[in-house]
Amino acid sequence: MKTKVTQFREKTGLGVWLVTKNAVNMNKKPNTGVDIGGIQLKNPVLTASGTFGYAREFDRLMDLNRLGAIIVKGLSLEPSKGNPPPRTAETPCGMLNSIGLENVGLKAFEKEKLPFLRTLETPVFTNIYGKNTAEYAELAARINEIEGIAGIEVNISCPNVKKGGVAFGAFPESAAEVVTAVRARTVKPLMVKLSPNVTDITEIARSVEAAGADSISLINTITGMAIDIETRRPKLGNVTGGLSGPAIKPIALRMVWQVVQNVKIPVVGIGGIMTAEDALEFLMAGAVAIQVGTANFINPNATIEIIEGIETFLVEKGIFDVAGIINTLEV
Repeated sequence: MKTKVTQFREKTGLGVWLVTKNAVNMNKKPNTGVDIGGIQLKNPVLTASGTFGYAREFDRLMDLNRLGAIIVKGLSLEPSKGNPPPRTAETPCGMLNSIGLENVGLKAFEKEKLPFLRTLETPVFTNIYGKNTAEYAELAARINEIEGIAGIEVNISCPNVKKGGVAFGAFPESAAEVVTAVRARTVKPLMVKLSPNVTDITEIARSVEAAGADSISLINTITGMAIDIETRRPKLGNVTGGLSGPAIKPIALRMVWQVVQNVKIPVVGIGGIMTAEDALEFLMAGAVAIQVGTANFINPNATIEIIEGIETFLVEKGIFDVAGIINTLEV
């Protein structure tokens, strides 16, 4: 027996209208634009620093202009050779790396790498680090005068050589000290990248927000190690390294969700994001955008596939703005 609703739709033609409307909606491209600290991005998918080089390495593999933003390999004032090899080791569901922030230095970056990046439509963030607060501040001041750089991601997971090598991001006071110094030397939007190797990630997040961060990205890698049982030696030349990949995703997701509840600035999720489904989890947990890292080593087109997967999900669910899924987790 037909219900009254069915009878009404058949009589009025509403059923045909609904089918037609859904068909039209399925062909409508959703709005995936987001705002990260004042920078407008066409979609919420960014590349994680250190996993995408200086972008040109991927130019023949994808359309770089489809990305939400590119975050280049971490930069220091002077060139750095990084740590001794071996620098990487595969682990179950992830990898360890101890690259040691090898990079060409700011001067060579501006001369050799930036000209290509300026040809792209995609916003570019520089990731910076220093051995002390003064180096961070000087980097920020120099980058402030460089055209073609949309924003700065501040890596506070680096050791403070003046305080026994403890990472700047390990304590609220030292984290805030770095951000305050950088904020005073640049007008470019600041994204601060947090270390997960802390007791309370929300405390660090609140401290950098108060110090002037425009957005927060998390998490950086988790400190780990691996041993070769035949040689009884570490698999990494530096003994310990940063664990990344799918293995850390549950931890990253939890920390992102916690930080979102404690700050008012945008949060960018990082950690084990391999697929669109992974990215959607972070967005639902409250992240405004995500960064893709280790997945780039496995699948150079991972970022594009994630962008397309998010768009497909939105269309299938009848959601035509990515804002409709951000911070929608029900607990």
